[in-house]
Amino acid sequence: MRKQMIVMLGLVGGLVTAAPAVAAPVQEAAAVVKTADGLVRGVAGARVRSFQGIPYAAPPVGERRWTSPAPVTPWSGVRDATSPGGACAQPVGYPIGVPSDNEDCLYLNVTAPARATGRLPVIVWIHGGSMMYGTGDMYGPRRLAAGGAVVVSMNYRLGIMGFLANDAVGGGASFGLEDQQAALRWVRKNIAAFGGDPRSVTIAGQSGGGYAVCGHLASPRSAGLFTRAIVQSAPCATDGSRTMAEAKADSDRVVKAVGCDGEADVAACLRRVPSASLLKAYGPFNEPRPVSGTPVLPLSPAEALRTGRFNRVPVLVGVNHDEENGRVLGLELAPGGAPMKDEEYEPAVRKQFGDRADEVLRRYPLSRYDSAGQALAALRTDSAWSVPSFDTAGMLARWTPTRMYEFAERDTPWFAGYPAPSSPPVPSTWPNCPTSST
Repeated sequence: MRKQMIVMLGLVGGLVTAAPAVAAPVQEAAAVVKTADGLVRGVAGARVRSFQGIPYAAPPVGERRWTSPAPVTPWSGVRDATSPGGACAQPVGYPIGVPSDNEDCLYLNVTAPARATGRLPVIVWIHGGSMMYGTGDMYGPRRLAAGGAVVVSMNYRLGIMGFLANDAVGGGASFGLEDQQAALRWVRKNIAAFGGDPRSVTIAGQSGGGYAVCGHLASPRSAGLFTRAIVQSAPCATDGSRTMAEAKADSDRVVKAVGCDGEADVAACLRRVPSASLLKAYGPFNEPRPVSGTPVLPLSPAEALRTGRFNRVPVLVGVNHDEENGRVLGLELAPGGAPMKDEEYEPAVRKQFGDRADEVLRRYPLSRYDSAGQALAALRTDSAWSVPSFDTAGMLARWTPTRMYEFAERDTPWFAGYPAPSSPPVPSTWPNCPTSST
């Protein structure tokens, strides 16, 4: 995944330059930076400086659960910034997850060249994981920073904690998207202290993070917070948001499951429920999205792009050559999972494509592929990712400079610590490399 991220971000002209020669050891003072809220001490190395676990918003706990992010309380002295903040609450599920019931999680990380001079371009990375899983620090930013960019990543509220749509707690507010906007405002206010240029900010995201980028393109509240955007594995033309009705139906199920639907004060009841119980009620395999038709997101990303009513910045749209391999092969990891049998291929196609199944089977015959799983992954990649990504780029190109790329790296490792899959794990939508410090 690290290689994919480097290739993807390096495609934006001028963002990353050649890596500088190894410099002499950086003085200890270089590891202390003054932010608007107080001093932070990170780690200074020969090539990069790293600052982790910097709060960008107040902990969304207690009465602040399911409210818009609030300002940080300034601190005195020097705050330790040598380790990431805790993962946001997320269930046991996909291998990329960090199971947690923690809600004090609104922290970000900054990695900058060791000797930053002038104003360097800034990359704000929004992690993937279906907006259900993951952390900002699961991607290694050091190569990008050593190449001449200031890289920022953040944790943001996920799943039910970030996307509950209930009138008692603010209706359909997209708290996860609002968290990211708070992080972008932090960048605008503070990034110059780390050597970054607040006037040159590229937001980039993959999978769920890519759909978040779609949301920022469409959200009036994100206007002016970034100057370029990269969308990876997240065609804004489809699946970029939920309607209020869809979000409320999902949330009502949780409210009922935790026993708050009949309470006089639903909000107070919900805020008393332990996060672990809320995660269990929401389930491990959901797909939350920002809610359209709200002040945060008046239009769905697809409608915003179609009509030109979005934040018009240059955009780079990316898709993986074998996008669905990770999903199809990932089913083998599920309890009772196994490689797809040949006789299961046609029924699966007919179930998904209905009266167009015969046409699909002619275009993607099983005989063309080494296995049923590969055949299914190929046709789903084209139908769910390749065509919608092309459509997304077409919408954008009517209004703003737009480029596309396809990531086709063949040497892609599988999930660390899991049995080898039945087919080669070529590029998938999941970050399947463990984080590395190199």
